[in-house]
Amino acid sequence: MRYQLAIFDFDGTLANSFPFFAGIFNALAAKHGFRPIDASEIQALRGRTPHELMQHVGLPAWKLPLVARSFVAAMRDRPQEISLFDGVPEAINALASAGVQLAIVSSNAEDNVRRILGPAVAGHFAAFECGMSIFGKATRIERVMQSLAAAPARTIYVGDQTPDAGAAQAAGVAFAAVAWGYGSIESLRALQPALELAKVTDIVPALSGPAET
Repeated sequence: MRYQLAIFDFDGTLANSFPFFAGIFNALAAKHGFRPIDASEIQALRGRTPHELMQHVGLPAWKLPLVARSFVAAMRDRPQEISLFDGVPEAINALASAGVQLAIVSSNAEDNVRRILGPAVAGHFAAFECGMSIFGKATRIERVMQSLAAAPARTIYVGDQTPDAGAAQAAGVAFAAVAWGYGSIESLRALQPALELAKVTDIVPALSGPAET
């Protein structure tokens, strides 16, 4: 197989949580003192990096962990409003059946991730590295590889935002960019991902297909 280990981001990659995020964004802005956004801005802002979005709304970096915790807490209180993207359970089942090891690295809380995945799908994942961390996703990707004895050359991180691509590069693993998440595919394409996944059904053939020779 092309990859021994596939590590997934969660929000925007497996879980369709962007509508929920967009819906509570202005409530978070009022609570934490940054600029709200108009609905007409949302699509254009998806093409910006998280850092550019923070600058646009006047959100200082020191407040980001507070905002993230509020988002995670709101999701915990309203889990029925977030679901997996169509086809995700089938894709995860197929990857597991093909012998690909699976893990999640996400800034969301592990209990949220497990609840939204559901027991059957969550059971296919051998490792969860979740929650906010000062060490960033790259360190967590490395930790997962070490715990599962996976080589960087046989590992891929699947995500939907430019920091995901940066974390994969820093950890020395390939990056697969998804076109259905928080970030625009154009912003991800500029970072030259190893794989570009246009739809959920692309996941299985791209990750479990034969290794390139």
